[in-house]
Amino acid sequence: MTLEILQLLIISTAVIIIVVMYAMERFSIEIVSIAAIVFFLIFFQILPVAGADFGASDILSGFANPALITILALLVVGQGIFQTGAMEGPSRFLANMHDKQPILTILALFFFVMLISAFINNTPVVIMFIPVLASIAAKVGTSPSQVMMPLSYVSILAGMITLIGSSTNLLVADVLSQETDIELGFFTQTPMGLVLAAVGLVYLATIGRKLMPERVPPENASGTGRQYIAQIEITPGHSHEGDKPVAGMFPDLTSVTVRMVQRGKIKFLPPFSDEAALQAGDILTIAATRSALSDLLKSDASLLNSMLNTGAKETEDNPEGELALTEAVVSPNGRYVGQSLASTGFRSRTGCIVLGIERKAQMVRKPLASIRLQAGDDLLIFGARKDLRALRHDRDLLVLLWSMSEVPDIRRAIIARLIFAAIIILVVTGLLPILHAALAGAIAMIATNCLNMRQAVRSLDLRIFLLIGAAFAMGGALQAVGGADLIAQTAVELAAPYGVIGLFIGLFGVVAVLTNVLSNAATAVLFAPIAVRATESFASTPDEQSKLAVAAVLTVIYAANCSFATPIAYQTNLLVMGPGHYKFIDYARVGVPLILLLWLTFALAAPYFLGV
Repeated sequence: MTLEILQLLIISTAVIIIVVMYAMERFSIEIVSIAAIVFFLIFFQILPVAGADFGASDILSGFANPALITILALLVVGQGIFQTGAMEGPSRFLANMHDKQPILTILALFFFVMLISAFINNTPVVIMFIPVLASIAAKVGTSPSQVMMPLSYVSILAGMITLIGSSTNLLVADVLSQETDIELGFFTQTPMGLVLAAVGLVYLATIGRKLMPERVPPENASGTGRQYIAQIEITPGHSHEGDKPVAGMFPDLTSVTVRMVQRGKIKFLPPFSDEAALQAGDILTIAATRSALSDLLKSDASLLNSMLNTGAKETEDNPEGELALTEAVVSPNGRYVGQSLASTGFRSRTGCIVLGIERKAQMVRKPLASIRLQAGDDLLIFGARKDLRALRHDRDLLVLLWSMSEVPDIRRAIIARLIFAAIIILVVTGLLPILHAALAGAIAMIATNCLNMRQAVRSLDLRIFLLIGAAFAMGGALQAVGGADLIAQTAVELAAPYGVIGLFIGLFGVVAVLTNVLSNAATAVLFAPIAVRATESFASTPDEQSKLAVAAVLTVIYAANCSFATPIAYQTNLLVMGPGHYKFIDYARVGVPLILLLWLTFALAAPYFLGV
């Protein structure tokens, strides 16, 4: 056995073992990724490849790959969108539509995702819709795992439709141009691409939907059914200014119960008459659950500001930094017992705001600041995370830090939307590559206080970082020892006796498998020239050869976009892995049948659509 064969066997076996270990999840993805990289470093140090300069810099090159840097930058941008609640408006609109037309709404949303992804890079599209789908899932009681993977798959299917639907398509088109001087048209791949995308959508809506894991994230342990007493001040230009009662209630405030409207010294109690139509300066005493109050804080900037400003002095600043909600219980015999919130000076001393008071079995109809606290009262407190944590030193309060949850600061939502829109425009118009635009957007999010450095660093998922680095190391190692070339050549030789259609069907299958292990770009670039040259023996004229060459590269494009079976197959799969709470094996469970279905569809439709 020669050294070259030994190297090939060892590396091929190692790649199989690594993929199996990812799938088994006996060890964490981080540990497996680091172990894989260390193995390749040691292996190529002990047994260097003859005639090939493949060493540590090549193995570690994935960590400096532009695609990885782009993903990390877009994760920061996505965190900025989340922290500012920039997608709360669209998500509420879609959630409301979902209540009326659930199937139509989801279909329209995924159709829109596919339409956009066919013309721009699908990574920012997925980033944009992750919070929308997460919000819809939370509002309608659906597990995020039911919608996140289809979001990624739909965006990948869109890459089959146009030349710019995926960067891989452009790479393959460049190979065709170099090999044959033929330029691939913008919509050359569209007819067959639409067929494959349609089949994929039908699968996701039927069989794939049943295969999706039901993996619901842990719910916040705080109670959601308890009613807190809170206040809203109707400021000039407030979104609810002018609201009129209908049948004694305010229909536009459906998530809360209005218990009193105070206008100066006049108090209106339910059932409300037409006189109680809301005016600037009115103070509403409401009863609402923690969930409802949290939704109010992130649904409308005017509502947030009015709740912050109610009872505030001009010298008091609103909370700054990472905002959050938590609960605290008034301690027996503490100094707060018997005092009103106004007399305690709680806001000026702590920097935090008491949004609501929950008192069991009592219906309180008083301004929040004048309610005298009792032992056991549950306070819903809003403020900067650092200030909330500082409350644990207050011996007169039992602060339930485990109940803390983040609240988007929607006062900066417009800025976050503008930054994201600028990224999209710069990329679509070609003024900047996506890497440059994403990095600039990430810096802009931090510079404009849409998120702080701690939030930005937290969004940089170490699992994704190591997983991509290990994937590039595996692909480079396979190519260095000739494994990728051997697989490609063998597959083509086996399929060739069955004619050109047999060649294309076999080519599709091999590329579809390898694109889920190697990067789809590397797989496409590797197979495109082999596919073009393999068609030469089937052509009798130059025109026929040109026709077969185009069909061959289209086959590679369609197959390379079948990145469904592993999270490392495509960057959008990695982006939804966290929000969907997926395991490595989940992608294989849903993605492998989809790949087989698309392969069968290609085999049946290729003679007609490829003209061979």
